[in-house]
Amino acid sequence: MESKSDVSARIGALAKLYGPIEVASRLGTSTRTIERWARADVSAPSHLSPALDQLFGPPAHTRSTSTDSPTFIDLFAGIGGIRLGLESAGAECVFTSEWDKYAVRTYTANHAPTHAVAGDITVIDPSSIPDHDILAAGFPCQPFSLAGVSKKASLGRDHGFLDKTQGTLFFNVAAVLAEKRPKAFLLENVKNLISHDRGRTFQIIRGVLEDDLGYALHWKVIDANGFVPQHRERIIMIGLRDGGSFDWSRVRPSATLPPTMDSVLHVEDGSETALAPFIDGETGRVAERYVLSDRLWAYLQAYAAKHKAAGNGFGYGTVTRTSTSRTLSARYHKDGSEILVWRGEGLNPRRLTPRECARLMGFPDDFDIPVSDTQAYRQFGNSVVVPVMASVAEELGAAIRRGAR
Repeated sequence: MESKSDVSARIGALAKLYGPIEVASRLGTSTRTIERWARADVSAPSHLSPALDQLFGPPAHTRSTSTDSPTFIDLFAGIGGIRLGLESAGAECVFTSEWDKYAVRTYTANHAPTHAVAGDITVIDPSSIPDHDILAAGFPCQPFSLAGVSKKASLGRDHGFLDKTQGTLFFNVAAVLAEKRPKAFLLENVKNLISHDRGRTFQIIRGVLEDDLGYALHWKVIDANGFVPQHRERIIMIGLRDGGSFDWSRVRPSATLPPTMDSVLHVEDGSETALAPFIDGETGRVAERYVLSDRLWAYLQAYAAKHKAAGNGFGYGTVTRTSTSRTLSARYHKDGSEILVWRGEGLNPRRLTPRECARLMGFPDDFDIPVSDTQAYRQFGNSVVVPVMASVAEELGAAIRRGAR
C-alpha cells in the first residue's frame, strides 16, 4: 500500500488535473480537505489508495487487441455497451458514430481514444468509413418501442419508417452495409420491432438485409434476466455475408443460477464510500437525495391504487436484494417508479443510483459516469446489457471463423 505522503502527492496531482471540487466529489469529502491533503498540510489516509485507483485509474475494461483481431464499427454507439461486448471477445473498434453530446462525453471517458467520435450518421459518406469485419448498431429504439409509438400517436406524429427524424436511420445502416460489405453485422432493437405496424416494419428490414444486401439473417428475442437481474427483452439480429449458421444455444450466461438485485444494490456498510457522490462519505449509506419525498411517494401510491381499481396495469415496482427488476427505461429519471428499492416498513423507498443502473445493465464498476444523474439514467436506460452482447460477440466470432473455412 502507498505511504500517506505518496497518497497526498497523488491527490495533489489529481486536483491539478481534475480540479479540487471534482476530486472532493468523487472521494466524498470536502474541497477544503482535498486542498489540505494536496498541500501536505496533513497527510491523506493511506487507505484511500485503492479508491484513487478505482476512481481515477485507467478503466480495467479497456483492453488491447492483437493485429489480427476482427475489426468493427460502432454506429448509434450511445455510451458503448455493444463495444464493450465486442471488445471482450477480442474485436477492435475502428470507427464510432454518435450524435448526442452527453453520450459522447460518457463514451470518450470510458473507451480508448484510438479515433475521434464521428457525429450524425446521416451526413457521413459511407465510403469514408474504414473497412471493417463487423458492423454493430443499436439503431434508435424510439420509432419502434411501445412507449414511443403510443406517445407519438397521441401527439398526432408519424412513427416507425414514417418518422422522418429517426425512422429512416435503419437505411443509413443499410447504406454502410452496401458500401463496405463487412463479413457480419450485429443489430439490436426493442422487442416491439417485430410487431410494429402489424409486422410490416420488420418485414421491410428483413427484405433489405436478406434480399437486397444478401446477408444470411439470424435473429432472436433474448430476455437478459439470466445475465443480469432485470427482465429486458430485446431483439438481436445477426447477419453473415458468406452464409453459415449462428448457434443461439451458445448465447447463454456463464452462471447456473440467475443473478439477483443483491449484485446490483449498494452495500451500505461503509465499504463503498469511494463511490461518491452516490454514497454519503460520512455515513456509508446511499445519499439521501435518492430517497423519494413524502409527497412523491404518496402520489405514486395513490396513482397506482387508482389505476388498479380501474383495471389498468400501472403500478410502481419495488425490489429487494433477492428480486429481479422490471425493465430499466430511459424515462427512469422522471420518478423512478418502475424500479424502487424497498427500505423497510415505514420508510420511503428510493430510486436506484446511476451506479446501480450501470450494474443492472452489466457495466463494470470502473465505468466512469461523468454526466448528471438525469443524463446517466437516460443513457443506461437506452443502452444494452453488456454481458448479453459479450456472449453474442463470442458466438459471432465463431460464426465468422466457420464461414472462413
